[in-house]
Amino acid sequence: MTDQAVDVGGSAAGPQEWNGRQFFGRQRELKELREDVERAGLDTLSGRKSPRARVLLIAGRPGSGRTALAEELARRLGDDYPDGVLRVGLTEPGGTPVPTERAARELLDVLDVPVPPGGGEDELTQLVREALRDRRVLLLLDDAASAEQVDPLLPENADCLVVATARGPLTGIPDVRPCTLGGLLPKASVEFLESFAGSVRITVDPRAAEQLAEECAGQPAALALAGGWLSIRPQAAVADVAKRLHALPDDGGVLTGQLPVAERPLVRVFRLVYESLPQPNARLLRLLSLAPAGFVDAQTASALAGCSVSAAQNTLEDFVAYGLLRTVGEPHERPAQYAVPGWLAPLLVKLAATDRAGEVQLARARMLERTVRLLQSCRAVTEPDGSPARKKLAGLPRALRFPSAPLAAEWLRTRRPALLAAARLAVHDGDLDTLARRLVAALVRALAAHQGTEAAAPELYGLHQLVLDVAERRNLHREKAAALLNLGDLDAGTGRTAEALVRYRAALDAGRAANDPYATGRAMESVGGAHQELGDWQRAADWYGRALAQRLARGERGDEARLYGRLGAVHTYAGRYGEALRNWRAAVAGYRRLGDLPGQARALSEAARVQEYAGRPEESLRTCREAVEWARQAGDLRLQAALQLRLADTLDRLGDPAGARLHRGAAERLLGPEGEAAVPACEIRSASAKD
Repeated sequence: MTDQAVDVGGSAAGPQEWNGRQFFGRQRELKELREDVERAGLDTLSGRKSPRARVLLIAGRPGSGRTALAEELARRLGDDYPDGVLRVGLTEPGGTPVPTERAARELLDVLDVPVPPGGGEDELTQLVREALRDRRVLLLLDDAASAEQVDPLLPENADCLVVATARGPLTGIPDVRPCTLGGLLPKASVEFLESFAGSVRITVDPRAAEQLAEECAGQPAALALAGGWLSIRPQAAVADVAKRLHALPDDGGVLTGQLPVAERPLVRVFRLVYESLPQPNARLLRLLSLAPAGFVDAQTASALAGCSVSAAQNTLEDFVAYGLLRTVGEPHERPAQYAVPGWLAPLLVKLAATDRAGEVQLARARMLERTVRLLQSCRAVTEPDGSPARKKLAGLPRALRFPSAPLAAEWLRTRRPALLAAARLAVHDGDLDTLARRLVAALVRALAAHQGTEAAAPELYGLHQLVLDVAERRNLHREKAAALLNLGDLDAGTGRTAEALVRYRAALDAGRAANDPYATGRAMESVGGAHQELGDWQRAADWYGRALAQRLARGERGDEARLYGRLGAVHTYAGRYGEALRNWRAAVAGYRRLGDLPGQARALSEAARVQEYAGRPEESLRTCREAVEWARQAGDLRLQAALQLRLADTLDRLGDPAGARLHRGAAERLLGPEGEAAVPACEIRSASAKD
């Protein structure tokens, strides 16, 4: 496995945050951390083998370079961990801790481990530990808010190493000594500045460079901002920046009012940069506080600012040069995506609070509307040429169109964390529920179109839960019923049948409240299916019967035939062969009226199965031959082959081995040399009961 990375938000990233510049300083800390890897732990000293991975903790404030140090350590130790480096952020840029189940799901995605839709924290973290049990990986947990986030993700494998970053000690994780970061040493600070400003300006006035480093308190984020300011202004002297910073008061403005002393150098440098920005750029920077999970691209920035995509792209590149944003992914990837560093997000929230609430809400609405249109375009490109969706796509502005389905799928893959975060934030906001519902619906359709409903099921589960939240808040009974049915189907598909049954019953109540015949019928049938899965044949038959009565009253013939078949299967499982046969014959009649030859053939084959289990082989033989003829007319080769094999088994029991051989040969010819017989529609679990 190659080095891999997962990012669910997190704070300031590693060396690439400073535009790919080399790592500076921290040699003493790196040496101590490497020695700590080899240090004997408490288990080793007591003579026991360590049951878990060693944990290294790098503690420091946001902007102290803790993540850069962690990633530099991971780079240097990477060869010792052949199964890769995994990275996951445990705090979103706004300071909200990432739920453990979401972090576990992201890790499982990278490890290519199937994720059960709707899986809880215990289930998913157990899967993570199992996946890492036989691997040698380095796990980087960035910006942990507490030990409770870290502990469930620790591999139960002493061959793995965990490097965690946090503000302070993680009380509750045993045998962990924090490596606490202060500022860079003066020499490293000046070298870091030189990587931005160039060697000439530093050599001309080394004392000014030292003063600037001192004003920045050696904090890497502050140094990067000061260096970015100098790189944008090649004619400015280093002394100019130092003087400007020194002149700024510690307690002025909305940013520095209640800040701890240790955070003031970074905020002062940020004020210097922010106040030097043109007004439109400063406004866009403030609005980046709305960026979902701190991720932004040119489309998002364009919608927030109400400007062109090209202008937004240029502004974002300027922010990168200033050190205000970092590039996500490979530098050559286009369209580029950027992330707001963790230290910057709370400052942007403070600044955005000074804007008028109506303007901020309008910017949020524009961003969500743009996202909806992009998702609609992303799905439409998968439709056939000439379809209504493709015609609608052709009428969109060029900036909102995807030239091909593969490019749309790649956009969806890279933007997935931001898109899911946008849906969560839109629903949580509560003021833009109409847009939130459209966004979730568009995201569901795009994921299903590009990944398939089965592959996208883990994401779809969370999205259906968001729909349910909005529906309950707004008393939208029809949407509530739809969300509950979808969630119930996903629960049932992962074996949580009891939970699915609760969902289906709630969907039935919501469907009745909405006076929605489709939802109520679908819910009753699903309740019956859940009881069938639980082996409660009586209740399953009762609910299928209720659903059938509704379909009969509405004249929905296709659903009638299907429900007759489901009733036939339940009665067959229960050993009530007379009832089963009557229902299968009703299903045959229903499919005949519909002109559905494959359905008619399958229903006849099940009727033949019931006759066989009821001890009537001659009747089963006649029915099976009739089913073969209908399957032949329908052109269903697999069904024909399965029925030929059933005929062969019946003839064997009737004492006609020659006839049985003929039918097996016919099945082999239908299937070909590598074919397989169709899977039976139902398995008879009991044949002891009598009709």
